[in-house]
This record gives sequence, structure tokens and C-alpha cells, in this order.
Amino acid sequence: MVRAMLFLLALCVAATVAAQPAPQPAPQPAAKAKSPAKAAAASRPAWAELTVEQQQILAPLKPDWDSLERERRQKWLGIAKRYPKMKPQEQERVQRRMQAWAKLTREQRRQGRESYRQLSKVPPDKRGKLRDQWAEYQSLPPAERQNLAPPAKAEPKKKK
Repeated sequence: MVRAMLFLLALCVAATVAAQPAPQPAPQPAAKAKSPAKAAAASRPAWAELTVEQQQILAPLKPDWDSLERERRQKWLGIAKRYPKMKPQEQERVQRRMQAWAKLTREQRRQGRESYRQLSKVPPDKRGKLRDQWAEYQSLPPAERQNLAPPAKAEPKKKK
């Protein structure tokens, strides 16, 4: 149980890079689909519309920028706005986390957001215990951490 909790916590921390993203909106019925003009406005700002400074700060997100929802883009732009005022150590941390976030698959990001939401509902005293467990997990050698991860589920064989 502790191993699974530590693995879940590891996934959560890796996925919650810089900010809690907004939940995915429900798909719209075909009859109420956005017009091309509204869709273009909702996807703004496009990568090319960002300032050079914003592009430099948000560079790890460039490949996925055009597929991000407007709310997520706004959150990242807020981070980019605060970035110049951060201490160099904080800037490095943001860059590392942004790079880690950019490497995650959509499913891993979704799982990370969900884990973040669940952990935010945990009482503060229990969060302190989880933090201690996380620190203990982080102090383990990589090989031992791998042993704690739950085994991968085998894919079911397809019938031909």
C-alpha cells in the first residue's frame, strides 16, 4: 500500500509542474460547434503571437502550444509574466518542471492533474505525512525506486 501511495505521489509531483491546469471541457454537440472565427479566437494567442521573451521562457511547450486550450495557455502566460521577477533558482526549477511536463503524454498529464486535485483535498496533516514519505522515497537509489513501482499491466491479446 505504501509502495503504491509513493508511486502515485511520485507521478503526481512529476506531473504537477507549475500550475493546476483547468479541467477539460465537455465536447460540444455538432449542432453547436464553434464557427471558424470563434475557434481561432479561442486558440489565441498562437505561438507566433507571443513575444520573443515569452517564447524563450515557454520554449519547452512550443511543440504542444497550438493544441493547448485557451485556459492552459493563459496559465502558462501568467507563469511567463512572473518568471523575470523570480530568483535564478526558481527560474531553473520552473524550466526543469516545464521540460518534464512537456515530455509527459496527454494521459500522464491527465493523471497528474487528477492526482493533484485529489491531493489538494487531503487534510494538511495527512499532506505533511505524504510529504515525509515523498522525501523518504526521493532519498532511495533509482534501482530501489523502480522496485517499488507497481508492475505494468500486460495488454490483453487480440483475437484474430
